[in-house]
Amino acid sequence: MEAEVEWLETISGSASGSPFGPASPGMLTSFTAGALAGLAVDITLFPLDTVKTRLQSQGGFRASGGFRGIYGGIGPAALVGGTPIQFQMNCIFSAAMFFLTYEGTKSLLHGQLGHKWTPLTHMLSAATGEVVACIVRVPVEVIKQRRQAKQHSTMMDAVTKAYRHEGVRGFYRGYASTVMREIPFSIIQFPLWEWMKVSWAAFSHKSQVSSAQSSVCGAVAGGIAAAVTTPLDVVKTRIMLAERESVIATGKIIPTLRTIYVEKGIRGLFSGIIPRTLWISLGGAIFLGVYEKAKELIQRKIS
Repeated sequence: MEAEVEWLETISGSASGSPFGPASPGMLTSFTAGALAGLAVDITLFPLDTVKTRLQSQGGFRASGGFRGIYGGIGPAALVGGTPIQFQMNCIFSAAMFFLTYEGTKSLLHGQLGHKWTPLTHMLSAATGEVVACIVRVPVEVIKQRRQAKQHSTMMDAVTKAYRHEGVRGFYRGYASTVMREIPFSIIQFPLWEWMKVSWAAFSHKSQVSSAQSSVCGAVAGGIAAAVTTPLDVVKTRIMLAERESVIATGKIIPTLRTIYVEKGIRGLFSGIIPRTLWISLGGAIFLGVYEKAKELIQRKIS
């Protein structure tokens, strides 16, 4: 009985010895709220992601399909069948793992470092969350982007050829570049989001912002982070879409940046910046707004 009580305290964030302390949402809350946020944002904004991928592909926007089939790839990415529901389960699990890791690391570091190092705590927590989430996210992205760029006619064709030619490593092509993109993005977005929420609450003389206000903060923070890190996103896309024998397929970030610059200049490095910034601003609003609302509702239900 004592063990059951201890477990319930841990998942709800009330256990004093748990990295999820009383001020944190707890394991169950973080995981569930993150999953709901991931589902909401991916279903809503998938077409903009397709447009961005085609703009960044080596063949260019028109050759990669233009505006045709902009929901192409929403079914792939789950390596076991590829229905839209399975694809969304991957997105859900990735978002859930991010927030589970982010909140746990944040609570743990706050206890170790104190409030003086809050920005650093948010940066390290976001970076750790991305490393864990990308283990799930990258295979999804590889198959999805190849479908979006019209390299394969079906999801099973993309999965089969990736495995046949490259093995399991083929599904993780671009893992390093994805992490290198996501970490700079997150260490800008999340500390900025957290700071904006605290500042807004202080300005309003409240203890915390509403989920709607958190959504606005998420949109601004996400848009800024997206614009700044666009070149890393272009690199990640080119590596994932590269032919197996090409130099870019080796996954080296600096040579790929150099190749893109030689081919298309600064404009090439920032290709897709408008749909990316728009997509992530809207995504930040939905993702972080839904996360805060879901977290609030779940905590209210638990208490």
